[in-house]
Amino acid sequence: METTEKNNAPSAEDNYIKMDYSLETSEERVEKVKEIIANTPPEKLNSLYLEKLTKYILFPKGEKKKQTKETKNKILSDNHMITVNKRETSFEGLIGKLENGEDGIYNMITNDKNIIFAPKVGITNEDIETIPGMRELREAIEQVEKECKIATGKKAYLLRRQLIELRKDQYQLKNLYKKPIYVMNITKSLSKINLEEKVSLDAEGEVKSTGLINLYNPKHISALLCNYSQIKEESWDKFESDIRWMILDLENLIDNTLKEKYPLYYDLIIYKIDGKSNAEIQELLYDDYGIKHSVEYISSLWRNKIPKMIADEAANEWLIWNFTYKEPGKIKFKKCSRCGQFKLAHNHFFSKNSTSKDGFYSICKECRNKKG
Repeated sequence: METTEKNNAPSAEDNYIKMDYSLETSEERVEKVKEIIANTPPEKLNSLYLEKLTKYILFPKGEKKKQTKETKNKILSDNHMITVNKRETSFEGLIGKLENGEDGIYNMITNDKNIIFAPKVGITNEDIETIPGMRELREAIEQVEKECKIATGKKAYLLRRQLIELRKDQYQLKNLYKKPIYVMNITKSLSKINLEEKVSLDAEGEVKSTGLINLYNPKHISALLCNYSQIKEESWDKFESDIRWMILDLENLIDNTLKEKYPLYYDLIIYKIDGKSNAEIQELLYDDYGIKHSVEYISSLWRNKIPKMIADEAANEWLIWNFTYKEPGKIKFKKCSRCGQFKLAHNHFFSKNSTSKDGFYSICKECRNKKG
């Protein structure tokens, strides 16, 4: 009798339930996975199969193509982030993007030495000719690079380590002889500077200012943001100071540009002004938004993208004011066929289209960007 029951008992293969790919929502697939786990022998629930079940839930039929960038970033592992950081980072243009110039490169080197294996700019011919010891150091780097190409095993590893140190040394040597000049009392100086300006349009229809510092220049906005706390403290009670009113205008621009439409960027600014590091901000943004940007990308947002967005908003506001009050009727307003809002028929609001009667697309830039 016992033998008969044993022979008739369901085998592991009998208990195995295949995943049903006809289910089209994550909710349905979660329930299906619960059923699979309950009816699958423990020995079959290995790491590979569990990973397959996870993907089965995350990417239901018809939804994989609809994944948002946020969804993708939520499932980035730490190892994947190392790859992302490496891809987004190189010496080419990096000094100009990081908040602390070459010091920012040194900070990254301490966290991820792999990023210095593809330097494309940084040490110039002038540096090699004028900095004592630079030529010898560059020759040593070239020699080690040649040896790295043919070395294997432990020797290759040691040579790569040596190459890292040599490349660090060349930038430290340059920094020693050509150290950047920092103006320590710039905020006190700003409070006394006359910031009068004349705003006009250039031949391409772009807003230009003659002011020494102005809010139409992304680089100026970047500098103001980086020194915001000091400037605010120095100028808040100086009612006759131009910089005080410029900071107030900047604050209004930040609210108009980011607070509602781009809350992540708005929070990033708050964190930076509060003195938080990019690594801390990376974790805060992940906790609040489920998005894990690399620290280098956060730096680029802070120094490049966000200032440009604010400068564009400043230009938009001036254009609307100018062609509503100062030169009314010179440029007509155009209704966006998607959102229904009336906006200036200007390339700041509508992309150019040579086939259109008025030279612009019928859908405004904001709506076109949302579609993308």
